[in-house]
Amino acid sequence: MMNPISRFPVPELTALPVDIREKILAVQEKAGFVPNVFLTLAHRPEEFRAFFAYHDALMLKSSGNLSKADREMIVTATSARNQCLYCVVAHGALLRIYAKKTLLADQVAVNHRKADIGPREQAMLDFALKVCQESHNVGDADYLKLHAHGFDDEDIWDIAAITAFFGLSNRMANVISMRPNDEFFLMGRTSR
Repeated sequence: MMNPISRFPVPELTALPVDIREKILAVQEKAGFVPNVFLTLAHRPEEFRAFFAYHDALMLKSSGNLSKADREMIVTATSARNQCLYCVVAHGALLRIYAKKTLLADQVAVNHRKADIGPREQAMLDFALKVCQESHNVGDADYLKLHAHGFDDEDIWDIAAITAFFGLSNRMANVISMRPNDEFFLMGRTSR
C-alpha cells in the first residue's frame, strides 16, 4: 500500500479548474511525472495559483546574478534548516541537475560550509540561512559582504525572497505531511 502524499484530500485531475489541470499536465509532460507539490496544493485552487505565480516569479527569473543552481542551492540549504523533507529532496534533485554535481545537494543540505562550493556561494548561503533564522539581525555588514562577492541589492532581495517564500513552503509541506516523489531521489545522480 502506497503512503499518502498529503494528510489532506488530493483532488482528481479531472475535477480541477482547467488552468490548474493544464499547468499540472504541462509539468508532467516535461518531467515525466507530476511532482506531489502540484497535486497537494491543488486542494486549494486560489492558493495554488498564488503560490505558483510567486514561485515562478522567483525561480524562473531571467534577470539578476543568481543562476538556476544558485536559486536551488538557497532552497536546499534553507529547507534543510527548516527540516522540510519534500523541498530538500525535490530541490536537491534540481540542484544536482543544474549544477551538474551529483554530491552537491547532499553536501549543501548537511553543511554548506563543508560543501564543494566557492566563497561566493558560501556568502550567499550564509546570508540565506541568516534570513531563514534571524532576519531581524540582517544589517549593513551583510550587504557589504555580499557586495564584495559580486551581488547587487536586487540579488540580495532575490536571496531573501527565495528564502522567505520557501520558509512558507517548508512549513506547509511539513504541516500537510507532503511526501516527495520517489523519482526525485535519483534525479541528477544517475543517467536518465
